[in-house]
Amino acid sequence: MTTLTAPPTTAPPPGRTRSSGGAGKWKRRLPLLPALVFTIVVTQLPFVATIVISTFQWNILKPGDRHFVGLSNFTFVFTDERLRTAVLNTVVLTASVVLISVVLGLGLAMLLDRRFVGRGLARTMLIAPFLVMPVAAALLWKHAIYNPDYGLLNGTLNAVYRLFGAANGPTVDWVSSYPMPAVVVSLVWQWTPFMMLILLAGLQAQPGDVLEAARVDGASALATFRHITLPHLRQYIELGILLGTIYVVQTFDAVYTITQGGPGSQTTNLPYEIYLTMFRKYEYGQAAAAGVVVVLGSIVIATFALRTIASLFREEVSR
Repeated sequence: MTTLTAPPTTAPPPGRTRSSGGAGKWKRRLPLLPALVFTIVVTQLPFVATIVISTFQWNILKPGDRHFVGLSNFTFVFTDERLRTAVLNTVVLTASVVLISVVLGLGLAMLLDRRFVGRGLARTMLIAPFLVMPVAAALLWKHAIYNPDYGLLNGTLNAVYRLFGAANGPTVDWVSSYPMPAVVVSLVWQWTPFMMLILLAGLQAQPGDVLEAARVDGASALATFRHITLPHLRQYIELGILLGTIYVVQTFDAVYTITQGGPGSQTTNLPYEIYLTMFRKYEYGQAAAAGVVVVLGSIVIATFALRTIASLFREEVSR
């Protein structure tokens, strides 16, 4: 008759206690402390200072007239007609750029997902606009493309008119005649590669066996895209929209360089209106309050973006 004995318990090695584990975690985190302090000093302290300034009536042209006004500047932000126009322009600009960039990026991603000669070169050339500095891109569109005298658009129109026997084509001042589309097109050119990269990563993450099964079952390319590819890309599209919104809503370079907010404030968005309030009207408190509103809105959007990224990581880990 055999007797069952409990397995011997292994005692923890000397020196390994629960408290030492906590100390070990702090030792691993200690090298990150300088980076944390630097981040707080560079980002959080200026934001706190902006919040403090937003509670003051402060105009640099009136020295000695600075005084605490509480939330009055925020009331002004939500009731001022110029700021309401800037909010509307910001929504129109951001929605137009993001949605058009996502659609074009999806089309380009589907083309680059196929094998063809020179695909690597095509990818590099399509990514290039995203690597151009925003100010340089805005200057390129303003002078090389939109200029009514020597720009590419009017030059192309003149060449087409001459093909049909006309002496010369029309001279269109694109920036003055179509200010918002001019800014939108320049930003779409720059942000489409960003969307393309995100969606291309999603296309290449598709399970090959599912696509093969769809082909074996006789599903058409349109049906495969509608019922398999598009649902798979849903989170990647959401991620592209959220990240694009965070960046495009803060656009200043293109508006300042191409249109200067005009004509008639047609393209004045929130960042440019904050610039005007700060450096043209010298109303520091009102500009700070508008900046706080923009930052809080960006934080809300960023929260959804982080949740989308976290869900994508969870899906990758579960596979």
